Amino acid sequence: MYAAWGDGLPTRLRDTDLHERLAAAGVRRLQLNLDDADVAPAMRIPTGEPIGAIVSVWTDSDLGPVNEALGGVAPRVAGWTVEERLPIPPPEVADGVRLDGLANVAVLRRPEELTREEWLHRWLVDHTPVAIATQATFGYVQNVVVGPATADAPRVDALVEELFPSAGMTDMHEFYGSGGDDAELNARFTRLMTSVARFGADRDLDLVPSSRYVYTLARS
Repeated sequence: MYAAWGDGLPTRLRDTDLHERLAAAGVRRLQLNLDDADVAPAMRIPTGEPIGAIVSVWTDSDLGPVNEALGGVAPRVAGWTVEERLPIPPPEVADGVRLDGLANVAVLRRPEELTREEWLHRWLVDHTPVAIATQATFGYVQNVVVGPATADAPRVDALVEELFPSAGMTDMHEFYGSGGDDAELNARFTRLMTSVARFGADRDLDLVPSSRYVYTLARS
């Protein structure tokens, strides 16, 4: 998985020439999470320069040509190899068609006061059912970072993708699935934030709202 920074990424990353280069480099599947006009009303949380896109590739080949191809379309790219978990598998959408919804990608960093083992337990075991119970998610993907995929990748410990109804960009009841009940909304929000704080995801994270596109690539 790669974070990309720069202007014009929604156009450049969807270009067929790039996809052909990635296919030639051995990429079987490509997913683009693009902070574009379709998610303009959504909330963003940057730790520095805002991330413009998250790019995910599935490949068994050397990552050098993939890094080179992505570096040619974005002024800054950082990548990590990850292990994927699917608490709620996202719905299938036709190649290159935008998923109808808001795809939030959170870039997580483990707080120093927690060991990796404790952090993973609090996140993957304790927090996961809370996140599912308190939000209107219809897709939930957890990616645990194994190591860097680019030489200058900053420390990141996980990338999480959660899919929400599009109305959730501007309506908190739609985001949390609280059915218009303010007391229920407050209860869900409080329970979620308490759980989030236990593994440090209430600080030092990037939240990237995005449009989600998936492509199956074939070598030419």
